[in-house]
Amino acid sequence: MPDITNLSIVLAARPEGRPKASDFRIEQSVIPQPADGELLLQVLYLSLDPYMRGRMNAAKSYAKPVELGQVMEGGTVARVVSSRHPDFEEGDIVLSHSGWQSFAVSDGAGLRKLDPSAAPITTALGILGMPGFTAYAGLLTIGRPKPGETVVVAAASGAVGSAVGQIARIKGARAVGIAGGPEKCRFVKEELGFDAMVDHRATDFPEQLRAVCPDGIDVYFENVGGHVWDAVFPLLNEFARIPVCGLIAQYNAVGHDGADRFPTFMREVLSRSLTIRGFIQREFVEQRPAFYREMADWLAFGKILYREDIVDGLANAPDAFIGLLEGRNFGKLIVRVS
Repeated sequence: MPDITNLSIVLAARPEGRPKASDFRIEQSVIPQPADGELLLQVLYLSLDPYMRGRMNAAKSYAKPVELGQVMEGGTVARVVSSRHPDFEEGDIVLSHSGWQSFAVSDGAGLRKLDPSAAPITTALGILGMPGFTAYAGLLTIGRPKPGETVVVAAASGAVGSAVGQIARIKGARAVGIAGGPEKCRFVKEELGFDAMVDHRATDFPEQLRAVCPDGIDVYFENVGGHVWDAVFPLLNEFARIPVCGLIAQYNAVGHDGADRFPTFMREVLSRSLTIRGFIQREFVEQRPAFYREMADWLAFGKILYREDIVDGLANAPDAFIGLLEGRNFGKLIVRVS
């Protein structure tokens, strides 16, 4: 093994509001060596996703927070550099959860071998990975779109939102996307084929959304919260279904605005018979085989397209991640590590 240093990015401080560069720290260490039953991975690509912001907090959540001084967590595509594990060989490409570092030792648990000839390996972090599966399971299990219904999705140019709208159209529904900026809106409308797009930065955003949803909204796939939710909520039809995947507009919030809107919200949930269901994609693990099969077919026949935003260099991950929370990325955000 060449004498190469392992580079890692650890959590240096818990953010208050918007993360800062000083909340991360770059560390160098000796590359670990695998023991019997283990393998050494060289990380090729790192996925950056909004859920990571929650892991930086100490508050109780659906998963353990990253501890101070611990490597930031994240999904990766890696190459097996050396193996003392019977199921893996040098050169294998695997989907792993190695985090923000260039090398990692694994005991093989949770690894999935990838076939580079079947699809670009980066898709295992995007459309054929956790984001794509989140869209698939959340929309079809909770949203349950029917032909002719109106499905609205926030962050429609992102990894999850872009898949949601395209799957909705495959199922015969009308897809309306919400994104920030004319370039993203044009991409989703003209290249991905959504039926309508609205720019949430427009001064008359609520009015524009109402105009493109003349029959109301039957399914709203929530990725954002904030003022986008405020515009969507009045348009929800009776028996509307709302899969709550993320609330990126609120991840950096400190405190609240002081307004107690809960009584009004609950009255509308009751009177309109709304179904609002938060979810984590791992709840639907039994659907993964169907997802891999159907999504591969949709990609092969051009029914679903995707876009990736690739940043070079692990050292640039903190700035790229901060930009993700501000909507600077355009497509699935991935760091090319090696």
